[in-house]
Amino acid sequence: VQSVAVRLICERENAIQEFKVEEYWSIEALLKAQNPPEFTARLIAADGEKIKIADQSSAEKIEQELAGQNFSVARVEKKERQKKPPEPFITARLQQEAAKRLGFPAKKTMAIAQQLYEGIELGPDGRAGLITYMRTDSVRVSSQAIEQARAKIRELFGDEHLPARPNIYKSRKEAQEAHEAIRPTLIDKTPEQVKAYLTPEQFKLYKMIYERFLASQMKPALFDQTSADIRAGRYTFRATGSIIKFPGFLALWQEPEKNKTEDENGDEDAEGRKLPQLAVGEILKLQKLDKQQHFTQPPPRYNEASLIRELEEKGIGRPSTYAQIVSTIQERKYVEKVKGAFHPTELGCLVNNILTRSFPDLVNVKFTASMEDRLDLVEEGKLKWDSLLQDFYKIFAQQLKAAPEMIEKMRAEVPTNIPCPKCGKQLMVKWGRQGEFLGCSAYPACDFTANFVRKENGEIEPVLTQESGLNCPECGKPLLVRKGKRGEFLGCAGYPKCKFTANFQRTEAGEVKMVPKTEPATAGELACPKCGKPLLLKQGRRGEFLGCSAYPKCRFTSNFTRAETGEIRLAEKTEVAASTSILCEKCGKPMVIKRGRKGEFLGCSAYPDCRNTKNFRRKENGEIEIIESPADASRADRRTCPQCGKPLAFKTGKYGPFLACSGYPECKFIQSLPRKKSAAKK
Repeated sequence: VQSVAVRLICERENAIQEFKVEEYWSIEALLKAQNPPEFTARLIAADGEKIKIADQSSAEKIEQELAGQNFSVARVEKKERQKKPPEPFITARLQQEAAKRLGFPAKKTMAIAQQLYEGIELGPDGRAGLITYMRTDSVRVSSQAIEQARAKIRELFGDEHLPARPNIYKSRKEAQEAHEAIRPTLIDKTPEQVKAYLTPEQFKLYKMIYERFLASQMKPALFDQTSADIRAGRYTFRATGSIIKFPGFLALWQEPEKNKTEDENGDEDAEGRKLPQLAVGEILKLQKLDKQQHFTQPPPRYNEASLIRELEEKGIGRPSTYAQIVSTIQERKYVEKVKGAFHPTELGCLVNNILTRSFPDLVNVKFTASMEDRLDLVEEGKLKWDSLLQDFYKIFAQQLKAAPEMIEKMRAEVPTNIPCPKCGKQLMVKWGRQGEFLGCSAYPACDFTANFVRKENGEIEPVLTQESGLNCPECGKPLLVRKGKRGEFLGCAGYPKCKFTANFQRTEAGEVKMVPKTEPATAGELACPKCGKPLLLKQGRRGEFLGCSAYPKCRFTSNFTRAETGEIRLAEKTEVAASTSILCEKCGKPMVIKRGRKGEFLGCSAYPDCRNTKNFRRKENGEIEIIESPADASRADRRTCPQCGKPLAFKTGKYGPFLACSGYPECKFIQSLPRKKSAAKK
C-alpha cells in the first residue's frame, strides 16, 4: 500500500508537469435594482450557448458590445435548499478534518486520539476514556449514545434543532462493523468542562470529535436560494444568492471556507450573498463592468487530508494503517512535505519508475484494493490463504524474472541539450547508486558530473557546484559549496584526498562565511561519576547534554540543569530501580521497579542477562501486586504447584499459554493450557 501511495503522488506530480496552462477571461456586471442591495452577475452565455472568453481582445470586444445594452431580468427562480449534517467520524474523516482544521499530521492525530481513548485523569472523577476506539470505518452508533446526544442537543439548542427521529447513517459496503463511529463516551462532559485536564492539543481534538458527533444528530440547515438570469442584448448574465433560513447543525459545526481555486469554473459559492427582490422584466442599472484575466490551474498536489481520502475512496489501506502509510513514505524519503503538500523526491520517483515498469500488475491501485478485499475474505474464513498466495505468486514470479531486464533498460543513458561546462560535449542523464545524475558523454576523458532538478515543466536544470571564495585550511585548495543530507556545507575541492568540511553562513551581501568548528565546552568542574574525567557540553539531535571527555572509552551521558547563576548541574535522576521482595520466575534474582516511557514496571535486577518484565499495581497498603493476563490471572492465583506447593504463574510462550511454577528455576514444573477457540462462524 505504501508503493501505491507513492505512485499516486508521483502520478499527480507528472500530471502537474504535463499540464498546459490556458488563459481565459471572465466579465462581471455590478447592477442596481429598484430594491437594495447592489449585486454582481457573471456573464455565462451568448446567443443561448455557454461562452468561453479566450483572450483580452475577445473580452474587450464583448465589453464594447455591452456598453450600450439594456440589462433586464429574464428569469427568477427561488427555492429552499437543504444541507444535511455530516456523519460521525470514522478514522479517515477524523484525520482529514484534523489536518484541515487543526493542521495535525495523521500520525499526531492518532497519537492524541489514543490518549483520549486510553483515559485522562479528570480530577475527583478519576481516570476516564473520553472517546470510543479511534480505528474504525463504521458510522454505526449505539442507540444509548444517540439518546444521550439528543438529550444534550435539547439542553443546548432546544427542540427546534432536534429532528423527530434520530439520524441513522449507513456505512460503506466494505466497512467492518466491529467498532462504533468515533464519538465521545461521556456526553455530559463537554469540552469546556474537561479543558482543565487536557493539553491544548487534546482539547482541540476532543472538541472537534464532540461537536461533530452532536452535529450529526441535529436538523439540516435550510437556505433560501435565489437564482436570476439577466439579459443584455444577445448576452446572458447570472446572479445567485443564498441566505440561511434555519441554521440547524451549522449552529454547532461550521464547514471550513473553500479555497478560491475550487471555484474556477465560474460558479462561485453563493452562501451568505444576498440578492434584492427582483421581478421578471425589471430594468436594471449597470453600475460597472469588470473583466478579469484567469489561468487554468493544474490539479493540486496531495496533502495529508486529500491523500488519505483518495486512499479510502480507492479501497487502499484500512483505518489502522492510513497514518502509518503517510508517515512511512516520508520517513523513507520517498516524498517530502513542502508547505503542507506532498512532493515526490528523486528517490521516490526512481523507486516508483522501477516498480511500475517491473511490476505493473502488483503496484496497481485496483490490484491493491482487490488484495485488501481478498485478505478480508481470508480473515472471515471465506477464502483459503494458500490459494490466495498461489494466485499472487504466479503473477509475481513472472514479473520478478523479467524485472532485471526492465531495470537495465531504464539505466540507459538519456541525452540532454545541455553542454558540459568542462569540455563542451553533451551532458547525459545517467544512473548511479543514489539515483539519476548528469554526466559528460565524453567520459572517461571528461569526468564532469552534477546533480540536477526538474522544473515544473519537466525541464532539466543542473545544480552546479558553487565556489565559496575560501581556501581549505588543511591543504589550501578551494572550498566548494556542496549539498548533503542536512543541507549545504563547505567541502574541499581536493576530496577524497582532503576530507575537510565546515558549516557556513551567508552575509547580507551573499558572501560565504565559514563557521569555525567549536570544541565541546567544559561543564565547569563537573567530573564523570563513572571514570572521573571532565564532563563536556555536547550537542545531539535532541539538544544539549553532558558527555564524558573520555568518549568512546567512557560512554557516560546525562541531562543537566542550569542554576540562576549559570552553573551547570547534573540532572537529578529519579530512583528507577527500587528493589522488591518479588523474585524473577526465570532466574530467581529480585525484581526491581523501573521507569519506562509508559510508566513504572517490574524488571529483573539481572538485566541485561535476564530481560523478564512484569506490569504491576500498588494495593491500598502499598504492597506491590503483579498484573497477570486479566483472563487467566484468577485461574492461576488459586492454584499451587503440585511438586513444591508454590503459586503457579500464568505465562505465554512460543506454543501458547501455560502455567509455570513461581519457584523457577529451582522448580521447573509447567502445565500447558488449551488455546482459546474462535467463535464458530454463522
